[in-house]
Amino acid sequence: MQDLRRLLEEIGGTYVRTHLQSGNALFEHEQADPEKLADALEAAVAAAFEGRKVPCIVREAAALAGVVERNPFDMSGVDPARFLVTFLSGPVEPDRLAGLDPAGFAPDEFRPGEREIYVHCPNGVQKTRLSHALWEKRLGLTATARNWNTVTRLAAMAAE
Repeated sequence: MQDLRRLLEEIGGTYVRTHLQSGNALFEHEQADPEKLADALEAAVAAAFEGRKVPCIVREAAALAGVVERNPFDMSGVDPARFLVTFLSGPVEPDRLAGLDPAGFAPDEFRPGEREIYVHCPNGVQKTRLSHALWEKRLGLTATARNWNTVTRLAAMAAE
């Protein structure tokens, strides 16, 4: 996480903070385009770690708050450690979800958002077939998942 903080500072990030050892960071930057920031961070990681390609997704604080606000699931009785938000590098195109039968993933459930997929895994996230790899293949986008505890904590930190 110290390396991540350093890389963010090297690309112009200020007020850099990280959350646990999760690969998540909050920072300010004069660049307003999250995709350009993600590209810059990916390039910095590759330069610092012998060409290693690590996909990065950047969200603005307001967008992260929107992810929390738009959660389509009623969280009553849901274990937040078994509820994921899969963040995507681009918008969800509904036609790419056509033919994907939700019943085939039961008891796991999913609902698309704008640039994220909400996934409830009542039997645990380790066993789900609704992984970020499925969404990457199906949607043709970079994907990374975080549990609800992490998402809400990052949103709270970003609002501070």
